[in-house]
Amino acid sequence: MARSYTVYTLRAQLRDIEPPVWRRIRVDGNITLRKLHHILQAAFGWTDAHLHDFEVDGRTYAMGDNDNMLDLFAEDPEMLDDRKARLHGLTYQGHRFLYRYDFGDDWHHDVHVEETARTDREPHSEAWILAGARACPPEDVGGTRGYEEMLRVLSREPDSEEAKEYRTWAGDDFDPELFDRRAANAALLRMAWNNWGKK
Repeated sequence: MARSYTVYTLRAQLRDIEPPVWRRIRVDGNITLRKLHHILQAAFGWTDAHLHDFEVDGRTYAMGDNDNMLDLFAEDPEMLDDRKARLHGLTYQGHRFLYRYDFGDDWHHDVHVEETARTDREPHSEAWILAGARACPPEDVGGTRGYEEMLRVLSREPDSEEAKEYRTWAGDDFDPELFDRRAANAALLRMAWNNWGKK
């Protein structure tokens, strides 16, 4: 009898930003939450420069191999390692959970399992971005308030010194309305080719 596998379609959206910044991603249901972290980083355009965790049904899954997290693990014996938790063992169609990135800027991503589907073709930890909207905020912009201020300055005071500093920092070509699905999928392919950072 042929084996079957589960493929998940996830919709991840940044909280507290309007219009919304979101991505729809198809992933192998057998991936770990750590691998999902890497997928979300590529999908949104983050640079993996900060700590992260997941909250699923009131339980926290975090970076058990990171020295900066060891104190949190010691304080909270309920905290679990995200490298040992698999998506298919924790979530199901219709389920929602939280992905947090950068505990300073505090980016919260609401993740919704839109669909699960069985397939007889092994997914091999593949991931694919199906759709999305708007650019991801730049790293270290100061969270949602900092990003709102950046967008306000760029749109209302485009010739100001502050706007020039934002463009130097975020890039002259930064467009908050642009989501480049092809570039995001290319980043995913590079990460998969490099065995998700293990090479």
